[in-house]
Amino acid sequence: MTRIRRGYIAHRRRTKIRLFASSFRGAHSRLTRTITQQKIRALVSAQRDRDRQKRDFRRLWITRINAVIRERGVSYSYSRLIHDLYKRHLLLNRKILAQIAISNRNCLYMISNEIIKEVNWKESTGII
Repeated sequence: MTRIRRGYIAHRRRTKIRLFASSFRGAHSRLTRTITQQKIRALVSAQRDRDRQKRDFRRLWITRINAVIRERGVSYSYSRLIHDLYKRHLLLNRKILAQIAISNRNCLYMISNEIIKEVNWKESTGII
């Protein structure tokens, strides 16, 4: 009997997987089964680390804001600043506040002082 050549679809699929894993070392870039396993592992790690990156940046922003705020006044902290921002309905997210804290500390001090003044005024007049 003559030899039957297989179709090209499976070959094309494996070639595509090999292109993904071409930078991997050893059998991880040569053997189809290990390539498939490593591809799944790489994609899972990428997804996990994208989520972790969001967490890490949020922690970094909070740390930067807290450090700058605590320099100014001992009794004032990050949590009180955010609470007062919410009370005044100011829409400044942590990323923007951290950028302001790094680039222009005086601006952040002005923002926090205005918030403190207004909150103290509202508390003293009984509005809140």
